[in-house]
Amino acid sequence: MDGVTVSMSGVRFAYARGGFALDIPSLRIEPGLTLLLGPNGAGKSTLLRLAAGVERPAEGRVAIGAFDLWDSEVEARSLLAYVPDHPDLIPYASLREILLLVARLRREPEASAERALDGAGLGPLAHKTARELSLGQQRRVALAAATIGAPRVLLLDDPLEARDDAMREVVLAWIASAVARALTVLVSTHELEPFARWNPARLRIASGRLTA
Repeated sequence: MDGVTVSMSGVRFAYARGGFALDIPSLRIEPGLTLLLGPNGAGKSTLLRLAAGVERPAEGRVAIGAFDLWDSEVEARSLLAYVPDHPDLIPYASLREILLLVARLRREPEASAERALDGAGLGPLAHKTARELSLGQQRRVALAAATIGAPRVLLLDDPLEARDDAMREVVLAWIASAVARALTVLVSTHELEPFARWNPARLRIASGRLTA
């Protein structure tokens, strides 16, 4: 199963405090690995949140493959998986309940939730609620959720940051598998060396605008 394009046209987005945080006249991300680069506050996370449908643009269109992210939500969202830098998990649900919900939404068997828990090293914590976890553990939950099913687009916000060596290898192995299957992988990062083996495309952003 190959990846699909992620595209934006005429996209503008502003937070409530005013002023446009992102202004993207045109963007097309093809299957393969693309690194999203830029300084802190440049708009990397905002771009990923728009691509994932977490935020809605004030203007313009975001599409996952042939589907508009807001006009054809079910079809578009079924194609993607998003791993944020700071996960927003259901606070009083157990990890097992969270991943079982993801499995149901993606029409996957319950066993896929158990495999995802074990793959992220979360099996012993499956009974705990999200609010009982450290930030690092919450990020593992978000990673585990993203591995359920067969998404064709992976949106990863600083996936290697603050992870121990073992989890970095898990993340990189997952990305390697996605690249080998020609999925579309967009990674926001400050690190280049771990991804160099895949000769990724590079997308740079500064002050909410794409740069050369």
